[in-house]
Amino acid sequence: MVSKREHLIRTALVLFAKNGFHATGISAILQAAGLSKKTLYHYFQSKDELILAALQYQDGLFRNQFMRQVAARAETPRDQILAIFEVAEEWFLQQSFFGCIFINAIAEFSSGPAPIRDISKSYKRLMHGYIVKLCNQLEVQDQVSLADSIALLLEGAIVTAQIMEKPDIAKTARKAAAQLIDLAAAP
Repeated sequence: MVSKREHLIRTALVLFAKNGFHATGISAILQAAGLSKKTLYHYFQSKDELILAALQYQDGLFRNQFMRQVAARAETPRDQILAIFEVAEEWFLQQSFFGCIFINAIAEFSSGPAPIRDISKSYKRLMHGYIVKLCNQLEVQDQVSLADSIALLLEGAIVTAQIMEKPDIAKTARKAAAQLIDLAAAP
């Protein structure tokens, strides 16, 4: 059974992703969750605190699920790197895809509370580190540069899928990633 706190976080996440952080009021979250203000303030002192909890929850849930899906699709590091884009495409095709909530958070909180930006940056660093780990297992000339390029392709695909409503952009990014890997592996 899901606790009231977790239910509140999950409800807030959906609304933040769909409508944005600033556009989503506490009353809308409470109404959607079917909870009272008293319950909200029992768990969180402010909306910013709820946003932080929601981002932390999303980080653990999404990142781990994403990595498990990639690992389940492919065994070799090269194939796992390419599977990143297959998993991303499935994400882009979901009705609940409204872009990356961490990119959106940094955009909406370009100034103000640093913790919201910090958790978003941390998530992006962890995802980049995952790509670096995979690239470090390849026999290529410049693993760091390759990882940076793959990460850039992923971030570009996420934004393009959101802004241009092109979920199939992941196929283009996957093809470019394969070309970059082959180029980096060339003697």
